[in-house]
Amino acid sequence: MFGLSEGYREEIVGRVVRNLLDVQILRLVEVEPLWGYRIKKQFESDFNVKLRHGALYPTLNVLEQRGFLLSRRQQKDGRARKVYAITTSGREFLSSYYGVLREQIRC
Repeated sequence: MFGLSEGYREEIVGRVVRNLLDVQILRLVEVEPLWGYRIKKQFESDFNVKLRHGALYPTLNVLEQRGFLLSRRQQKDGRARKVYAITTSGREFLSSYYGVLREQIRC
């Protein structure tokens, strides 16, 4: 297998995160419904990359507008939060993404 220096690894992960943020968010929410702060923390833990609010919330809004996510308000300890769940369209989008990825890897 190819060796991957840490410097290149960080660069590649950074590119994937920036360019496929919507896909990564859908993957997280596919496992279980999550709210914004939890998505941010899970993302940062999984990828070791800081996720700015200015990138997260506009992406969540776009995913919801496209019908890939649904949100509902939830009260937790006296605080309201918006919990996001993946839709059938969101699952179809992820399935298509994985199909294209498999095709590209075979080439």
